[in-house]
Amino acid sequence: MQTVAKTLPTMLKSLFVLSISIVVAGCISAKSPPTEEAIAVAPEPEPEPVAVVEPEPEPEPEPAKPEPEPLPLKFWIVAEGDNLWNIAAHEEVYFLPEQWPLIYKENLEQITDADLIYPGQVLDIPRGMAQDEIDAAVHHARNRGAWSLGPVEASDKEYLKSSN
Repeated sequence: MQTVAKTLPTMLKSLFVLSISIVVAGCISAKSPPTEEAIAVAPEPEPEPVAVVEPEPEPEPEPAKPEPEPLPLKFWIVAEGDNLWNIAAHEEVYFLPEQWPLIYKENLEQITDADLIYPGQVLDIPRGMAQDEIDAAVHHARNRGAWSLGPVEASDKEYLKSSN
């Protein structure tokens, strides 16, 4: 026990010296706060110029292209079961069945009776008529009477006379 009592003071001295050394070393390495003079004198660093780049506007989406409208037909090849009313009603002809008299009038050299057309006939589809011609054809179609085979209806003859 005597050995411990002799070495203890030496160990405490060494520990004390080591503690003091650490504190002093920490104080020396720590930076002191800048003085007011140093703050006032030191110029502020100028900010680096920043290029302002405005974002490019998003391109507007292209509008949806509408489906091209079908070109109006210039002629019609008669198929079995066709009649002037249905041909005129077709969307690529007139889209209005009452305009059938226009086709009848245009094709008199091949149609003797508006109620009777034949498969294989090639009928011209007239275009560019004046509005009064169209109105007369529609009026005739609405007032003609029933379709019937046989002699040409008198109302068809009158329509053809009055429209010439």
